[in-house]
Amino acid sequence: MFPRLHPTLRLLPGLLVVVACKSTRPAMDATRDLPARSPEKLIERLTAAQGADLRYYSAKADVSVEGPDGSRSFKAHLRVVRDSAAWISVVPALGIEVARAVLGTDSLKVLDKLNDHYFLGTLDSAKARFGLQPDLALLQDAVYGKAIGLDPQEKYRADREDGQYVLTSREKKRFVRAAEELAPLDSSDAGGLDDEQLERILEQAEDRDAVVYRYWIDPDDFRVTRVLITDLARGRQAEVRYEERTPVDDRSLPVRIRIGLADGEREAGAIFELSKIALDGPLQLPFRIPAKFTPMD
Repeated sequence: MFPRLHPTLRLLPGLLVVVACKSTRPAMDATRDLPARSPEKLIERLTAAQGADLRYYSAKADVSVEGPDGSRSFKAHLRVVRDSAAWISVVPALGIEVARAVLGTDSLKVLDKLNDHYFLGTLDSAKARFGLQPDLALLQDAVYGKAIGLDPQEKYRADREDGQYVLTSREKKRFVRAAEELAPLDSSDAGGLDDEQLERILEQAEDRDAVVYRYWIDPDDFRVTRVLITDLARGRQAEVRYEERTPVDDRSLPVRIRIGLADGEREAGAIFELSKIALDGPLQLPFRIPAKFTPMD
């Protein structure tokens, strides 16, 4: 079965595979004096650098996980059909498959070959069973090296930090909008919320508006190098760093991804090393439940 996943993974669910082609880029010059750019111009350049969406993606992965329960490593195969499904096969050192999963837009299927069990369910039932709610779109964006969660229609603040551009979602306005929805207020009252009132209201939020997104952008090629997602209402944070990229069919794709997760009390992290990346299709996503398998408890 998959390693037990930290609950904070609900911020970046489905990131179960990724990196061995080596394409190390030089370190950023933190003292570099960058010209100011507007948020709109940065989003325009970032969107252009990411390119059109890929239809097919496949790769092999070496995964190393560090968490409260220690460290572990495993190998996996990944296949993704854009906006359709992701297929994941977990294979330990001996090369015998121990688990398989197919993540769709609204469902998850899992085979536990060590215990002859299977799971078929919605994303909500997957969250209840495994402690996270997988998200196909987030998995796709991560392996494609995209700015996870970026919404070009939203308002962002542009800054310069450590030799890179940084985009930050306008968190204060998002807080007020969430508060208005949770406890209907007149527009005149919304501006008068103090920090303690706002925090108390947002503790009840189950809304994207309680989440702040930050994106670090390479000033030379305008590709995202780091994504930081902070759930301020719940004190949770997830970070994705695209540490290495390599050209694949005229696209720049990650071959090393580092993920960090924290909830204020515990921390977990993982490094995904991808190799043999291919963008050809169509792809087969086989999933058959053997007759002797029984449903997971």
